[in-house]
Amino acid sequence: MILYGIPTCDTCKKALKALEAAGHDVTFRDVRAAPLSEAEIAEIVTEFGDRVINKASTTYRSFSDFLKASEPEAQIAAQPTVMKRPVIRDGEAWHLCWDDQVQAKLL
Repeated sequence: MILYGIPTCDTCKKALKALEAAGHDVTFRDVRAAPLSEAEIAEIVTEFGDRVINKASTTYRSFSDFLKASEPEAQIAAQPTVMKRPVIRDGEAWHLCWDDQVQAKLL
């Protein structure tokens, strides 16, 4: 299982702690320190579409109009912290955020 996020994100910390407590072997992927490849970004956007972009974030609001109008792949490539967090890959299954629905599936 891979959890994509940033180490300062409280939601990522909660998800990581809960998944490890539930016995999952979780690899944390800091998208700031180890940027996603084009293939990884494409795979995530294919799975979630533009829902993966956190349009309420400070990062998104700081984007130029051009970048806001760009494809999600370009937005994530320019600033990976614009992704909603966490993004969790469990084998072939993908999960976005750490809400009740995701917790019910993974815990």
